[in-house]
Amino acid sequence: MLKILPDKVYLKLQYKYTTGKKLNLKEPKTYGEKLQWLKLHDRKSYYTTLVDKYEVREYIKNKIGEKYLVPILGHWDNAENIDFEKLPQKFVLKCNHDSKSVIVCHDKDSLNIKDTINHFKKKLKNNAFYYGREWPYKNIKPLVIAEEMLVDETGNDLKDYKVMCFNGEPKLIQIHKERFNENEEYTIDYYDINWNKTNITANTTCSKEEMDKPEFLEEMLYLSKKLSQDLPQARIDWYYANNQLYFGEITFFDASGYDVFDPSEWNYRLGSWIDLSIIKKENYLSQSINENRG
Repeated sequence: MLKILPDKVYLKLQYKYTTGKKLNLKEPKTYGEKLQWLKLHDRKSYYTTLVDKYEVREYIKNKIGEKYLVPILGHWDNAENIDFEKLPQKFVLKCNHDSKSVIVCHDKDSLNIKDTINHFKKKLKNNAFYYGREWPYKNIKPLVIAEEMLVDETGNDLKDYKVMCFNGEPKLIQIHKERFNENEEYTIDYYDINWNKTNITANTTCSKEEMDKPEFLEEMLYLSKKLSQDLPQARIDWYYANNQLYFGEITFFDASGYDVFDPSEWNYRLGSWIDLSIIKKENYLSQSINENRG
C-alpha cells in the first residue's frame, strides 16, 4: 500500500518513523532534511548510471582510469544462471541496484549454492527505490555481479573508506570495519580530511583505537573530489588492497538520509555543507525554458 503514496507524503511519514522528528521540507536545515529535499528536487537522469554498480564502471574508467575498478568475474540477470563452476574459490557476489545483497565467499566448497541462488532471486525482484524513495535506483536493470575478492595486507576483509563530499569538496571520511565479519563488532568511525578522528556517531558503534593516517589519503581525496564535481553532495566509496585504491560505489543518499548524528550539532553542520540554492536555480531556469517553449 505504501508504494502508491506520493513521494513527498511517503518521505514525511518515513522520516518521522525512522528519526522521530518532523521533516521540514520548506526550510531544510539538517543533513537528513536536505537529503530528503534532494530526493524530490534534484533528479538528473545520469544519476541512475552513477548509482548502478555495473554501469558506473564505464564512467569510472573514463573519469579516473580502469586500474581503480575491482575486476569482475561475471554478471547475470537471472540468479539461476550464475556460473559457480567458473568462479574461483574466493569471490564476492552482489547486486548492482541495492546495498544489502552482498555475499562474501571465502570458500566455494562450503557455500550453500541453493541458498545463494534463492537469496539473489529475491534481491533481483526488489526495487531499492521504494524504501527511501531514492529515485535514481528506480529504473536500474537488476543484475548479480561477481567480483574478485580483495583482502588487506593481513589477509583479512577490507575496510570501507567512504568519503563524504559536498559541492565537490571532501569533508569527512567514514571508516567501516568488520562489516561482513559476524565474529567481530561492526564499527564506523568518522575522520576529517586532515585525519583527525571526530566524535561523530550515527546509530552505530565507534572503534576504540585511532587509525594511523593512510599513505593513500591524498590520492583518495583527490579522486573523490574529481568524481564528485558538479554534484551537490555524494559519498564516494573506496577499498585499499594490493597497494592500490579500488573504487566501490557512488551514493547520493547516505543511509537514505535517516541517520541522526550525535552530537546533534553535526546534523546541522553537515546540512550547512549542502548548498540547495544551486539546485533551486537550475530548476527555476529549467521551468522557465519549458514554459517559454510551451
